[in-house]
Amino acid sequence: MSQVQASMAEMIAIEVVDVHAMVRSLGIDVWIDGGWGVDALLGKQTRPHADLDIVIQEKDLPVLRRLLEERGYGDVERDDTSPWNFVLGDDKGHEVDVHAMVLDSEGNGVYGPRGAVDQAPALSRTGTIHGHTVRCIAAEYLVKFHTGYELHDSDFSDVAALCERFGIEYPKEYAHLKRADEPRYS
Repeated sequence: MSQVQASMAEMIAIEVVDVHAMVRSLGIDVWIDGGWGVDALLGKQTRPHADLDIVIQEKDLPVLRRLLEERGYGDVERDDTSPWNFVLGDDKGHEVDVHAMVLDSEGNGVYGPRGAVDQAPALSRTGTIHGHTVRCIAAEYLVKFHTGYELHDSDFSDVAALCERFGIEYPKEYAHLKRADEPRYS
């Protein structure tokens, strides 16, 4: 697979739907994660997105790589690249951040060598992007996954929107966002 220089472009909704449809057309189960996962659950785009985060099964990686390579995508160098988490990008700056897991016998997603587990309920939700239904990571897990690293403005807005919409308790890193006089997200 060729290397692609990272040059971030906005990943717009129709491109997300196209990538999702291409992957699904090959019989690959895919869950939308990250910022687009948040927006899918909210049912509308709330901010621009630099990439599309997806979760697939490890067994489907070769097919996904071939599909995206045929469309001009290649590996994007990053310090945190691993066999279970890597970014593929094209020469227009579109990026797909791939998270690979192995489903165990109970439907839990086992991620990486340390065996981090996405409980089966994390993989049970659907949302909408540009009028299309997509599988996505459940809200309470997206909130949980937005902790334990250096936070950005988009993390704060994503977590606040999810907590307000779905009645999720704010994690301690985000507790300062909750205001008693602030209306619930709608």
